[in-house]
Amino acid sequence: MAITDMTREELQTLQEQLRKQYEEYRAQDLKLDMSRGKPSSEQLNHTNGILDKLDTYITRDGVDARNYGILDGVPEVKELFSEVLDIPVDEIIIGGNSSLNLMYDSMCRNWIHGAGGHTPWCKLPVVKWLCPSPGYDRHFAICEDLGIEMIAVPMTDEGPDMDVVEKLAAEDDSIKGMWCVPLYSNPQGIIYSDETIDRLASMKTAAPDFRIMWDNAYGIHHVYAENKVKDIRKAAKQAGNEDRILYYFSTSKITFPGAGVAIMAASPNVCAEIKEHLAVQTIGHDKINQLRTLHFFGNAEGMRNHMKLLGNELKSKFDIVLATLDRELKGTGLLTWHRPEGGYFVAVDTLEGCAKATVALARDAGVVLTNAGATYPYGKDPRDTNIRIAPSYPTCEELQQAMDLFCVCVKLAGVNKLLEDN
Repeated sequence: MAITDMTREELQTLQEQLRKQYEEYRAQDLKLDMSRGKPSSEQLNHTNGILDKLDTYITRDGVDARNYGILDGVPEVKELFSEVLDIPVDEIIIGGNSSLNLMYDSMCRNWIHGAGGHTPWCKLPVVKWLCPSPGYDRHFAICEDLGIEMIAVPMTDEGPDMDVVEKLAAEDDSIKGMWCVPLYSNPQGIIYSDETIDRLASMKTAAPDFRIMWDNAYGIHHVYAENKVKDIRKAAKQAGNEDRILYYFSTSKITFPGAGVAIMAASPNVCAEIKEHLAVQTIGHDKINQLRTLHFFGNAEGMRNHMKLLGNELKSKFDIVLATLDRELKGTGLLTWHRPEGGYFVAVDTLEGCAKATVALARDAGVVLTNAGATYPYGKDPRDTNIRIAPSYPTCEELQQAMDLFCVCVKLAGVNKLLEDN
């Protein structure tokens, strides 16, 4: 019987049982953190060889990487990313360690200077942005930091609800773009369909300077199956909208967070625009780290083989999360969830009005989760249902403890809500 179908008396009996279980967990004095998608120490150990994998400081063209020069990235390193991501070398710009930094810079450039020769966004009365939700909280934080008004767009099993996206983008020229995580979306693990990508690439927009921030953060982070999304850059070029797409990728969760290599890709026109300002912004990024990364992987196949090691590390943890949810909550009516094939997260949805209560119960018992609401603009989940589970950092033993407690919290919050409403 589903818990949602229980009588009031049955719910009260279950509530007492759950309270007892919960207090037993509290007495264990747990201190587990699943608030962000941090790699575990075991995962990081697979990359330790990069620290001494620099055979020479001299690039293929004879440039000393310890010195100034090569503003947009070492050519042979561009070739590595070109091979991995199937992007033309001359449309790649290599930045520092963080793709988030490159995204913030892109938004700031358009805010200060405008995009494609159009009015700088800072001089407009209002700037709006489409935010597929649930989504990535740091994307939303960029908009909030710049004072850009965010519009939540529902997610479907094929990506953003394109009927909503197309309508909004076509009727309002103050909407200047949208965020997208196309493969294993954060947090649901959704894979954008070919139709969704074609519609994004070709849709009519009221704003001529509309930009899609294509954050392919998990483009090679496969766990259960190797998936690939349609090339939106090619689709946009065929539709006459090649300047629309700003593409991002990094090795932050491939090598070391804080010491990876980030890239962006754009049309030749947009690349030229970026380089004009980049020459003022910096004298160049860390070319030594670029070479170190190249020497460690060797080529695209080397990077893919490395990702299989990392995928195996994550698989054991995804298995724990999904098996525990199946065992404890399947059929209860209290929780639904996606079964991602890759990426870093598992997203769940509680009964309406129960996400904050669930997260608070877990925190009070020693398990820190991402704040409820963080996956929506302004931290406001309108139905208070979505929770992002980040299983990568704890050990498998710790993760099992955390998931067992989490399921008790889901049940207790759900039962409390059912009794309150009835």
